[in-house]
Amino acid sequence: MTKVELINEVAASANVTKKAAADAVAAVFASIEKALAAGDKVQLVGFGSFEVRERAARTGRDPRNPDKVIQIPAKKVPVFRPGKGLKDKVC
Repeated sequence: MTKVELINEVAASANVTKKAAADAVAAVFASIEKALAAGDKVQLVGFGSFEVRERAARTGRDPRNPDKVIQIPAKKVPVFRPGKGLKDKVC
């Protein structure tokens, strides 16, 4: 499902205009991004949780030159963990 398809689905389900649905979807995404940027965890009961995890520095191989070892720096990555309700519906 694309973002446009999600907006159309929200508009149909909530019986609102596509513009209002687009604003609502954008507001939800912006709120999640803002919380993650602040280091907070976002928990949506029954759906799942979003959080930021620290990925440690490590060594790897250069894809263009497999003999060369490169250092991959540590970084923060966003992670989604599905909740039980979502797992039950999908599986």
